[in-house]
Amino acid sequence: QVQLVESGGGLVQSGGSLRLSCAASGGTFNSMTLAWFRQAPGNEREFVAAIDRSGFTYYADAVKGRFTISRDNAKNTVFLQMNSLKPEDAANFYCAASFYTTRPQGLEYPFWGQGTQVIVSS
Repeated sequence: QVQLVESGGGLVQSGGSLRLSCAASGGTFNSMTLAWFRQAPGNEREFVAAIDRSGFTYYADAVKGRFTISRDNAKNTVFLQMNSLKPEDAANFYCAASFYTTRPQGLEYPFWGQGTQVIVSS
């Protein structure tokens, strides 16, 4: 079974940057579509970014131009570089993976990490 472990969360000032990492094990990493979602208290889980097996990327409008998703297939790791962070970005960030996803922005990912918390101070 695929296991995903996020890291890199923490406290950052508004306007600052963080890089999240998600290490995958138990599957063929090159065949995975990987995504980041976030959920703040009282909010629905929302799509942030995704990268498919060909390297094509997808972004939510709210983060486009500020966040960058990438993958290192040799290290079985997907990253989320977050720049120009805003207080409204604060949330628990979750890594998700699928071997086949017709709609990368959807919630239909069978594998999820436990999350890493991002706090943005104003």
